Amino acid sequence: MNYICVGEIVNTHGIKGEVRLVSNFERKDLVFKKDFNIYIGNNREKLKINTYRIHKNFDMLTFDGINDINDVIMYKGEKVYILREDLQEDIHIKDDLIGFNVFYNEKNIGKVFSFFNNNVYDIMVIKGSTKDNFVPYLDKFISKVDYDKKDIYIINMEGLINED
Repeated sequence: MNYICVGEIVNTHGIKGEVRLVSNFERKDLVFKKDFNIYIGNNREKLKINTYRIHKNFDMLTFDGINDINDVIMYKGEKVYILREDLQEDIHIKDDLIGFNVFYNEKNIGKVFSFFNNNVYDIMVIKGSTKDNFVPYLDKFISKVDYDKKDIYIINMEGLINED
């Protein structure tokens, strides 16, 4: 099974079994909805979403059949996953880009290694043969993504790419 991490439960909220989730997942509209299955922790315990709402900077979830804080407290600190197969097939997410070749000025500068968030936007970590580059995952820096060839073409702004 192909699991995708969509966030982490950081706390409970109230006494009726609601949890606080921190998530940077870019397609929350497809995942955080009633009756969608999620999988929690290393054991991938399957739960079905009952309700979803946003509160401050958190995604708030309740689960079918769970109505008490004592039934969700053990999930605090656990990662939350979805199954790739549960997403629509034609949907691409940023994690799909890991391993893609990255080109700048028709030169391969490395492969996408990972992503991280700097509290403003996501950053692509590009591992080169000698140097790493960090490129904001924003449309103004990416000119083309070829999913068939697994290539990304980026646009440089002064000082963004180390070409040495």
